Amino acid sequence: MFTIVNLARFQFGMTTVFHFFFVPLSVGMVFMVFLMEAIYVKTNDEKWKARTKFFGSIMLLSFAVGVVTGIIQEFQFGMNWSDYSRFVGDIFGAPLAVEALLAFFMESTFLGVWLFGWDRIGKKLHLAVIFLTWFGSTLSALWILAANSWMQNPVGYKVHGGRATLQNFGALLTNRQTILEFSHVVTAFFMVGGFVVAGIAAFQLLKKRDVDIFKPVVRLGLIVALIGSLGNFLAGDQSMLFVQQTQPMKFAAAEGITDTNGMKKGESAPWSLVAFFDEASHKEVFGVQVPYMLSILTFHQPTNKTPLKDIDQLNTYYENHFTEAFPEANPAAVKNIKNFVPPMNALFYTFRVMAGLSMLSILAAVLGLFWTRKKKPSLLETKWKLRVYGWLMYVPFLAITCGWLVTELGRYPWTVYGLFTVQESVSPNVSVASLLFSNIIYFLLFCLMGAVMIVYSVHVMRQPAQEAETSYASLDPFSKDAFDKELPKESAGEA
Repeated sequence: MFTIVNLARFQFGMTTVFHFFFVPLSVGMVFMVFLMEAIYVKTNDEKWKARTKFFGSIMLLSFAVGVVTGIIQEFQFGMNWSDYSRFVGDIFGAPLAVEALLAFFMESTFLGVWLFGWDRIGKKLHLAVIFLTWFGSTLSALWILAANSWMQNPVGYKVHGGRATLQNFGALLTNRQTILEFSHVVTAFFMVGGFVVAGIAAFQLLKKRDVDIFKPVVRLGLIVALIGSLGNFLAGDQSMLFVQQTQPMKFAAAEGITDTNGMKKGESAPWSLVAFFDEASHKEVFGVQVPYMLSILTFHQPTNKTPLKDIDQLNTYYENHFTEAFPEANPAAVKNIKNFVPPMNALFYTFRVMAGLSMLSILAAVLGLFWTRKKKPSLLETKWKLRVYGWLMYVPFLAITCGWLVTELGRYPWTVYGLFTVQESVSPNVSVASLLFSNIIYFLLFCLMGAVMIVYSVHVMRQPAQEAETSYASLDPFSKDAFDKELPKESAGEA
């Protein structure tokens, strides 16, 4: 249904998902480029310099597109969510200001130095510059995630005059949600960077382009991908355990808990592998269950440590005791909420796709490392394996998208959990027509930027790796030589 709230939510979701394709790609690629340059500095092998410049070119493209999409996302707060911005402005102001003034400028500055610093500064200093670029990018993510984590689990605040005001800045960074979310996202950076580098190298080997350049890169990428995948899985497990305590409705919907069978303390709860739910009645229409598994996943033992509440229990409690459940929320706004249940089928399956792809990533990395061992590197010599690992580089992006959908959809009907509802957050002066127009324009713009990224990346991949350049200016435009250089006669005559 085309309503102001639904269109505003769709636009923010579309912008966030597209932007977050490039955040993990950029940060993950920066780390991989740092590793390649570190090997070059240590070994003085010119092939590692070529690898660094080749993947550095793709990294720069992802940075460019990521910055543009990030600016568009910032506009969303003022365009469609102005009431939300007024409520959280005192909270978000500090971390977002630090992100923009410190972390973003740090990564941008050092990226520029790295870009134009080849053969102009020492090797070790140049390596330190790309490390600081990665550090600045990761620091930038920390401040953004601290703000998002506050929306999931508000801490260190006080509501005064209809606005949330920050009382304890340190609480933002020590928020357990921030720690878990940051760990989960940073390990995803490693997973994306590793699989993308390994995937691009696999495609290059499949096309028999610079075979001696790309063979070692496959294994390097898979090592980083395995570390990232394992860390991401563990961080995700801890995050979901925390969600059970702080957002029980999100947990119940993600796990499809629709009845109390096996949910009491000391009982063994079954886990739904697949299921379909009637969104109106909040009941399971059909499902395939695995005995004991929900208890094992939730409590790491075959029986429940505490009772697990089903969706109807939670919804009834929130409806009848909302002032007790959400004491700091606006009573009038909460009273108008007819249903506290997030979209069950969407949450159930995005959670399973995310978890399944995370396990697939671990398996793929382990098998890839086995198939690239020195004695029998069959992956590097088998076309179907190279093709599979080439396409596997898209798997982390799908997993990350599903993860963000679980995080954001599961918080419904709140923008700030327990404090501020979605209905309260939308700008009062937007219309269905303006939102439809901006949704179409943004969609077309994102398609164009995505196409530009793909076209230029393919262009880079088709060029010899030895000729790859991260700086497309062969001459410093501010140097004396640039001013003294003679113009061609035709150009001079026209001038």
